[in-house]
Amino acid sequence: MSISTPNAISTPSTSPTITTDALIIGFGKGGKTLAAKLSAAGRKVVVAEASADMYGGTCINIGCLPSKSLILSAEQARRDGANSTPETREAAFEAAIKEKRRVTSMLRDKNYHKLADQDNITVITGRAHFTGPHSVEIATAEGPVAVTASKIFINTGATPRIPDIPGIHTTPGVYTSTGLMDLDDMPQRLVIIGSGFIGLEFASMFADFGTAVTVLQHNAEFLPREDADVAAAIRAQLEAQGVKFLFNADTKAIAPAADGGVRLSVAVKGMTRGASQACDSTPAGTGNAHTDITGATDTTTTTSPTSNPTDHATMSHVQTKPSDDGEPRFAEPAEARFCLTTDAVLVATGRTPNVEGLHLEAAGVELTERGAVKVDELLRTTAADIWALGDVNGGPQHTYISLDDYRVVWSQLNGSDRPYTVKDRKHVPSSTFLATPYSRVGLNEREAKAAGLDYVVKRLTVAAVPKAQVMRRPDGLMKAIVERNTGRILGAMLLSVESHEVINIVKLAMDLDAPASTLRDMVFTHPTIAEALNDLFA
Repeated sequence: MSISTPNAISTPSTSPTITTDALIIGFGKGGKTLAAKLSAAGRKVVVAEASADMYGGTCINIGCLPSKSLILSAEQARRDGANSTPETREAAFEAAIKEKRRVTSMLRDKNYHKLADQDNITVITGRAHFTGPHSVEIATAEGPVAVTASKIFINTGATPRIPDIPGIHTTPGVYTSTGLMDLDDMPQRLVIIGSGFIGLEFASMFADFGTAVTVLQHNAEFLPREDADVAAAIRAQLEAQGVKFLFNADTKAIAPAADGGVRLSVAVKGMTRGASQACDSTPAGTGNAHTDITGATDTTTTTSPTSNPTDHATMSHVQTKPSDDGEPRFAEPAEARFCLTTDAVLVATGRTPNVEGLHLEAAGVELTERGAVKVDELLRTTAADIWALGDVNGGPQHTYISLDDYRVVWSQLNGSDRPYTVKDRKHVPSSTFLATPYSRVGLNEREAKAAGLDYVVKRLTVAAVPKAQVMRRPDGLMKAIVERNTGRILGAMLLSVESHEVINIVKLAMDLDAPASTLRDMVFTHPTIAEALNDLFA
């Protein structure tokens, strides 16, 4: 099974017991930055990391940076036409994986030595668990190491949330994002369970490589938290890449397929044809009715499922028994059951705080109802002198939030008269790296309306931006929400080339309480995507 825990390796420490000023559990962005700062201030620090494959944290090893490396390689493959034949697709994918591994290996090594080479820092590779309020035991390949620390910082990040689907843990070919980014061979067909932004990034990436991608969405609405016009534009972009969507789809079971792939039993609510017979009652390779999975509910045909590996996931009705007159009996059930056959499955159903095995109760550290470490606005846990940074504390799951968590913690340790708190944090932006990147900050129209604000909507098509035409990337739209009477920028949504850079300008203006007229009248260099803000806020 490809969903697994990292392998532990030997520890660089040979001492069975260590007393230190600070213990940081996890080598993520916030923790490693705090370790370096504490060391520079002359304090002794121990950093415990469960796996040598995770020095530096999620972002550089299995998150943002390796995924962006692959996304850029996929975009290049699409531009060069390398995704057009099986041979060129495999070669492009192999080269992309090789480059991704080079980048992550280099960054991992640099991150390790940045801490381990400092006299005040000891890096121990092993899984840590609390044995008391200020004591931790680290299980290493060479035996346990006991650590007692005056201050402890939990920085263990988050782990993929795996839904309770029969067969999901035992079927080969089922992956989280970690495993899917480290395949040696490119899947010709890919089913993604979950249509959140992580799943959509992978859908866009693999579609650019030439994989036939099908996304299963649990409910009927695509990106329900986004404005309808923005969501529609994102969906249209993905469909133009060849990504197919199946809505109201619940995966009931996963099992190996007869052809060596993966077979999913999927129930689709609202289908007007189908049955509720078990998927495994219809053997793979039999002549079931085939359904076009582009979305229409009455597009059933009587052709057999295709075996062409470049086609999308084969989707077959599970038929009911014939009626007394010999004709097929199509009931009108609340849901129809289908079998999907694919080469690989990505489970992209979110991430959950990584607290398993920490034995937090031994230290008096409590969890929230959602399973995150409970913290206050200073990121203090319910135990004295223990803090939690990054994804493990239930905040926004971004590397730059983990870095900002470091600022919150450090402001309490450096003697500041007024510590910086989570409540001081302003306007967190986000970017999703699709073929046309989507970035946003602040409120969208849906949220502004729900809040009862008096606002105006600003819109601009990316095709109207000269630099986008020069780059041959005219797809997308820009949208901003501005308070009517004050000119205050409430939020912005940019589905545009280079939106991940431009959104930071909007955030800065919002942080400084600059009115929309500031961006309308700002002098930008030309030609750039940023200068589109002149017209967007006009």
